[in-house]
Amino acid sequence: MPPFAGSEPAGFPKPDSNIVSIDVGGQLFQTTKQTLTSAGPKTFFSRIAESSGIYAPFIDRDPEIFSLLLSLLRTGNLPSKAKAFDLQDLIIESKFYGIETLLINSLSNPSQLEPFNLQKSLLLPLNGRDSPSSLAADAACGALHVAHGSKITSFDWSLRRKSTVLTHFTAVDSLLALSPTLVAAGANDFSGLQILDLENGRLKETLNWENVTKSGSTVQAIGSSSENMFVSFESSRRNSNSIMVYDLHSLTPVTEIGHNEIFGADIDSAIPATKLQWVEGYNLLMASGSHSGPSGVSGNIRLWDVRSGNVVWEISEKVDCFADVAVCDPLSIIFKVGVNSGEGSYVDLRNLSSESAWVCLGDKRKVTNSGKKEGIGSKIETQGNQVFCTKGGDVELWSEVIMGGGNGGRIFKKNLMGRMRDMGGAKITNLGFGGSTMFLTRKDQQCVEVWQSSSREF
Repeated sequence: MPPFAGSEPAGFPKPDSNIVSIDVGGQLFQTTKQTLTSAGPKTFFSRIAESSGIYAPFIDRDPEIFSLLLSLLRTGNLPSKAKAFDLQDLIIESKFYGIETLLINSLSNPSQLEPFNLQKSLLLPLNGRDSPSSLAADAACGALHVAHGSKITSFDWSLRRKSTVLTHFTAVDSLLALSPTLVAAGANDFSGLQILDLENGRLKETLNWENVTKSGSTVQAIGSSSENMFVSFESSRRNSNSIMVYDLHSLTPVTEIGHNEIFGADIDSAIPATKLQWVEGYNLLMASGSHSGPSGVSGNIRLWDVRSGNVVWEISEKVDCFADVAVCDPLSIIFKVGVNSGEGSYVDLRNLSSESAWVCLGDKRKVTNSGKKEGIGSKIETQGNQVFCTKGGDVELWSEVIMGGGNGGRIFKKNLMGRMRDMGGAKITNLGFGGSTMFLTRKDQQCVEVWQSSSREF
């Protein structure tokens, strides 16, 4: 007669019960089928839920870490006692159970970015003597790719593991993360956009723009939406430029916009887009580019309707041209940092017209035609409804102040970021965000600074 025939073991659920018992490393756990299936289909936990009977399945793994991952399934978050464990151990166990995605979402979700609580927490060293030329982070999980010289070094979402690949470029000027292991890379002096499989260290594909002169086509900027990738090309002879739109998944061409053939001294059309940003809330592509000449820096900012190929709004910059531009979709605002003044300014997307003028965020009295380029090299990026602007070796955080009275004006307040010991340093050359983390690089330094919330668990 089989053991326990005719009766269920004391304390064990009945076969048709919603309660599931699991023996992990000799320690008994009980949970519900709903909790286990929340891990997703075809996972270790879902198989246990489907095959549960009167006997507790035995799993030869660490019971303490299992209890943390079970809490993660129940609440979507790790308990506070998880701080006592090494992150790498949690990653190994989460991979075994097939729930690493849940762990990533709990530790590196973009919604967990705390702008007012960011501080320098880590330095990521890079091999070789070259300083970073560009960086790209996976927005969802925070995996990071850094171009330095002819190399691209990648860090996984935990920033614990890194790998380096050698490219054909002398230096990589544009970099876009297509996935944690796939990037698009281009250079100002090397023809073609390369799609690189970093996991296997191979060139997957090269995309080229066929211009009229049949010369090579260098990459000036890369951007993306959830469906498309946008690439700004310039002919090697610098007499034509265009923005190509590719399907983000198949990488096949979709359309071409902003095709310019330059004749004579037509400076405006000679400027290729050097920054591309998709504005999801308006279904528009922001393209900006500038040029430095004997009379100073001039440029233009255009908003493109990609489907029709038409420009819906544009502004030419000459008095205090931008050093950098960024669109904050949640606030419906275009921000710039002036190359002469170094000041931040904005225009409201909801009230755009041919007469739209920049509204200064900072000191309106600052002279913009003094000949000094105080904003040269400054970077401006938005994350959520916050604006981050670099000034020399510091990062300023601009936030909108909610005001009553209904006068229609918008007021922004500046906050300096980090602790006192985080302030200053060499000039910031790159600024980016991934997951709940801010990344920046500095002039002549072979590393990446990682800024995270002081309340982050790991």
